[in-house]
Amino acid sequence: MDANPTNSARYLSLLGVPDLEPLTSPFDPGYDPATVESHLGQSAHLMSTLKVSMASWIVARESATRQKVAAAQAHGVPTVTGGGPFEIAVAQDALDEYLDLCSDLGFDRIECGEGFTDLTRNPDEIVDAARERGLEVQFELGKKHEGSFDSNAVDELVAQGNVWLSAGACELIIEARESAAGVGLFDSEGEFNRDFATRFVAEFGFDLVAFEAPNKASQFALMEHFGRNVRLCNVRLEELLRVEIFRRGLHSDAFQRDNLRPRRSAPVTR
Repeated sequence: MDANPTNSARYLSLLGVPDLEPLTSPFDPGYDPATVESHLGQSAHLMSTLKVSMASWIVARESATRQKVAAAQAHGVPTVTGGGPFEIAVAQDALDEYLDLCSDLGFDRIECGEGFTDLTRNPDEIVDAARERGLEVQFELGKKHEGSFDSNAVDELVAQGNVWLSAGACELIIEARESAAGVGLFDSEGEFNRDFATRFVAEFGFDLVAFEAPNKASQFALMEHFGRNVRLCNVRLEELLRVEIFRRGLHSDAFQRDNLRPRRSAPVTR
């Protein structure tokens, strides 16, 4: 808890809500700088990173992208680019130029992946090139267009994740796209595969793996299964506070669950 807690923080402590580190990485799909700055002013303390997603930031006015990145830095929130621009850069033999651009704009991290392409450069080479420019690397596990995972795919992704961690990646991301249906851990009806999700956490731990959770159903399913310590990403900025009240057991559905409901350390007296 902060040395000088606010009234809200003192009340949350009274309820038994734990003081959590930022565990959610929301994404900006192309909002205007004022909107992003407003969300940062409200919720930066809840953000592990801010993903400036897709390729929107490359075609937007560059001054606007710089404004958003600078605003995140001012609030102490690291920024990360989405994996799509990385894949296109590699496929078009422009990785070095892409890394130069990310560094010049002030990003802290890039996301790498093979969601819709196949890499032609090895992980060690990519991570080293990023580090030379002051950039961290996270790697996304899973294809975007090959449906839900099966057990063989999970085995292969675990092996791939270990290769990228050995190369120096700081985090692994489990693919769910924008639908959380018919992709990754979610079947065509959006049903969540708990066993496969548990396998990733068993292999990598909560500190190194984050799950894309682009909608309410996927967000709630992951937190109901794992509890409040699961890392989530690709959460829309306007959904961040809903995720965080659920994580803290302050949502009606979460309050009913033993692994999310806050517990007071002392009995209530009148």
